Amino acid sequence: MLDELTFRRHADAAIESLKKSLIAAEEEGGFEAEEQNGVLNVVFDEPPGKFVITPNTPVRQIWISALSTSFKLDWADEAQGFILQKDGTLLKPLIARLINQHLGTDSVTLQ
Repeated sequence: MLDELTFRRHADAAIESLKKSLIAAEEEGGFEAEEQNGVLNVVFDEPPGKFVITPNTPVRQIWISALSTSFKLDWADEAQGFILQKDGTLLKPLIARLINQHLGTDSVTLQ
């Protein structure tokens, strides 16, 4: 397990990078990304909805609440990123997939 400082560095960098990608995709995506106190929210007007992305330091995971489901991502050294253990999806592709599911499209990609 990562020590707390290492986890925080990885999580902060991952969430900051995700925020920048979300902001770049907002125009074509129909959503808005907002950060408050280290928590990243993705807010949708149509259809209404909200995703919450937050680091959970005690368990060293990034948690995502989206589409009435909780996703828990762990740091993977080999991928140099946070992944969903069940299928190996990295953070940005997972968020893009969830946004597209919510919007009923496949137009959103996150770089």
